[in-house]
Amino acid sequence: MTSFALAATGMVVLLSSCAGSGEPQGAGHTPAASAPVRLWPERKPAPQPETGTGENLPAAVPGVPRVPSGDIRKANLLTVVKAQVAAGSALGGGPQFDSGTRRRIDACAAEPAHCPVRKPQYRDLTGDGKAELIVGIEAPADHSLALWVFKLDHGVVTRIMDAGATPLSVEVANGDLILREPTGTPGYDTRTVYEWDTRTRTMALRSMEFDQADSATPVPERAR
Repeated sequence: MTSFALAATGMVVLLSSCAGSGEPQGAGHTPAASAPVRLWPERKPAPQPETGTGENLPAAVPGVPRVPSGDIRKANLLTVVKAQVAAGSALGGGPQFDSGTRRRIDACAAEPAHCPVRKPQYRDLTGDGKAELIVGIEAPADHSLALWVFKLDHGVVTRIMDAGATPLSVEVANGDLILREPTGTPGYDTRTVYEWDTRTRTMALRSMEFDQADSATPVPERAR
């Protein structure tokens, strides 16, 4: 009985100590969640964009021979580039080149040291086990980069991405194409991610956000 009484007394002391200043306090009244409130409900919504050719749609590149083997590495790089440049406005979207850059592209075979076309990159971006062709063309004046991605669609070279940027770096991670660009905010870059969209059959913009600046900015090799 004595030991039970001592134990009971100790429990009372312990419970009494919990009632002191260390006792958990309530956070106060939590406001109930509310449904979103639409601002200017009388405003008419913007119309849907018209469907047509554009940079958000896949486009076969005219003038490029078919590749029956299914390996886009067999497509001649400069043939694809020149065909895309020539068809630029007809295919819709994408950056336009000045006459000087176009002359350098035309002279790439004869003057590779001055060629603005970067070394071609081959990566599987669509998840089908086959590589896509990633092309970068850099303007010497401001180092802006025309970025194109091509895939084979039943042997036809087809453009699935057409974008312009001034990137610090271009990366591929888990099938995503990632661009880092400088901002006006010290210590931060813009991180833009493109991913394969099975509905539009293009590399679609997935996200664009501020991110901490990455000091590693590798410069890719020029095409040879």
